[in-house]
Amino acid sequence: MPDHIVLDGMAFQARHGVHDREKVTAQRFEVDVELHLDLQPAGLEDDLERTLDYGRVYDTVKAIVESTTFNLIEALAEAIAHELLTDFPALDEVVVRVRKPEVRLGGPLDFAGVQVQRRRSA
Repeated sequence: MPDHIVLDGMAFQARHGVHDREKVTAQRFEVDVELHLDLQPAGLEDDLERTLDYGRVYDTVKAIVESTTFNLIEALAEAIAHELLTDFPALDEVVVRVRKPEVRLGGPLDFAGVQVQRRRSA
């Protein structure tokens, strides 16, 4: 399906990581989501009820990032994808990107990140 909504560059302070210091001191996490669904009904009718409420999507992502702690950003991305597919039945597929810009790997690095793509189960 070619239609999708994009929320790009959401930023949160959270505690995810393998090391103890990462579980104690919050650091920045950036999240992008692509939400795949049929947007034609919303576009033709100009009706919020025919699409997704971006604010609700943002709140869902924020709650997961800020209220839980994961060792791996892979697990964080998976939790976000799962929750979005669960909470928004109109979604056919979701792409979630999580970036951790303050990661320490021994040298210069813009960020470490993951991307997961999940489809609704049949």
